[in-house]
Amino acid sequence: MRAARFHDWGAPPVVEDVPEPVDEPGRVLVEVRAAALGHLDLTVSGGSFGMRPPLPYVGGVEAGGVVLASDSIEPGTHVLLRGGGLGLLRDGCWSERVSVSPKAVTPVPAALPADVTASFFVPTTTAYVALHDVARLEPGEEVVVTGAAGAVGSMLAQLALRAGATVTGVVARPEQVDQVPEGVHGVLLSDAAGLAAERGASLLVDTLGGDGLIERTRWVRPGGRAVVIGYVLGASVTVDLPSWLLDDVALLPVNMVRQERRAREIAPLLVEWLLAGELRLNVERFDLSEIGRALELLRDGRVRGRAVVVP
Repeated sequence: MRAARFHDWGAPPVVEDVPEPVDEPGRVLVEVRAAALGHLDLTVSGGSFGMRPPLPYVGGVEAGGVVLASDSIEPGTHVLLRGGGLGLLRDGCWSERVSVSPKAVTPVPAALPADVTASFFVPTTTAYVALHDVARLEPGEEVVVTGAAGAVGSMLAQLALRAGATVTGVVARPEQVDQVPEGVHGVLLSDAAGLAAERGASLLVDTLGGDGLIERTRWVRPGGRAVVIGYVLGASVTVDLPSWLLDDVALLPVNMVRQERRAREIAPLLVEWLLAGELRLNVERFDLSEIGRALELLRDGRVRGRAVVVP
């Protein structure tokens, strides 16, 4: 059986043969149809994260598959694999078959494609929580979303439109302007000076982080707020407190670890919207043998939507 394992922290995974998982009482044996690649996988494999599986370990914190054997779930059931320490404390999902705790298994409609099953949970639930639970978005607001061609950014833009907002999507590269969702005004980050001059937005949802975060909050009018989700441009930021107080824009963090229960509550609704075509999730598929290249594209921000590997 093939799997992608990390043998050293910071090194790329190696696709190799590993022993077949054993069908044990109290476990769920699943055939993996698609496994997601995400920034959390990159963070864990770097070796400095607070959670680290023992080396060597199979990566992958999320996957879509079909139950082969179980005491509690009917074989043939389509499922999302997530939680239970997968890819964080123990072997994850980048393999052809896995044996997991029932706590890591969530049944999903058979009509939901495996690549969408593997990759929908983080971008859809993060976007929903950021907009509705953290920002408390109201109809008619003007919203700016950074990274609007990415998986989370695209979902933020779609859900903000659905809530009745006017949305500007900021992207890094010219080819991404045409990749923002329909109905969103695409703007290059290098051309965003006008946003600061106007300060017309009531809400910024930032997926980038880094030193430019505080400058981007100045796209928002005084009394507005900036919701911070990601840090792909850097994990640190310096705040000049007098200027920040004068700008009068609230910084609101999105902690999806604390919001896990809420995310699981809203996931069925988001699946309904995906199946109905009311939300669209772009997915790039790679063979498991291509996982090294796929992770490099992910690290460089060159995956359109989400990346999955197919064992």
